Amino acid sequence: MHLPIAILEKKRIQRVIFSIRPASSSVQTIYSLMEKAYEMGAYCFSLPTAKHLESFKTLRESTGDETLTGFGYLGMESGISLTGKPLHQFESKVVSTIARNIIPSELVNKLFPAFSVGDVLTQKEIDRMMFDSSRFNQNLSLFPLQGVPFLMIGGKYGDWLLGLGRSDLLKEMVSETRGKGFIPIFSGQWATFTLPKAKPLEMAGYAIPVNKSKSLFDFTQACNIIKKFDKPVISLDPLAGGALLKESGEAFSFLFNELKIHSAIAEINSEDEMSSVLGGLENIPSLIPFHKT
Repeated sequence: MHLPIAILEKKRIQRVIFSIRPASSSVQTIYSLMEKAYEMGAYCFSLPTAKHLESFKTLRESTGDETLTGFGYLGMESGISLTGKPLHQFESKVVSTIARNIIPSELVNKLFPAFSVGDVLTQKEIDRMMFDSSRFNQNLSLFPLQGVPFLMIGGKYGDWLLGLGRSDLLKEMVSETRGKGFIPIFSGQWATFTLPKAKPLEMAGYAIPVNKSKSLFDFTQACNIIKKFDKPVISLDPLAGGALLKESGEAFSFLFNELKIHSAIAEINSEDEMSSVLGGLENIPSLIPFHKT
């Protein structure tokens, strides 16, 4: 089946990028589903783990298809340190700081269900966070530029660092990524919070969870921000973890036709789910070049 296509920084991609959901499964299981998706017309794949990356490399080698395009993932914590230690070692303090000082009180339990107030970061500690280029480049070296030109940078720490006022650390990551020839895409969690703060970054696109079951802090506000956002928005989890598979046509119509998003990363767990996704895309047009209305 021919999937709708788009252009992202002069590279041709499909408007739906497939992500194989069983991250805990074997490489062979992931590879098998990735191969099935390829046979059904997919050539763009999300690579959230080392197993996905290995499967993708194998598929590219076995098919010899150089159009196969990967989207790698680099968590912000992979290149940030505090007092010489990786930032993820201070996660409880980061979460406490965000929950206490950034997130509206009525949303804390929803966004951090297991949260209990602990020590928070001091402003001095926040100011002392540094970009660790050596560790970042070590993680960056795992991705082959030929085949995996796009890198999703951020994850939960993307939102958190923006909340802490350290967008400069993101800028350093973007500079390092582009300097190596890769194309960075911001990956975040909270549309209404993230998009306005991340917009000044030189990202190719902005990936956030967008589907009808997500509140995104405030659903109406999020939709308005996305519609007016003049840079490519990529929907993460467009089918709400599979809950919207049976209504995939309606879900994709809402995203592509109403919100005018650029593309989406759809998780699949079986050949039947692939068919549902493909069926939902029947009336979605290609987008060349990117155009926002």
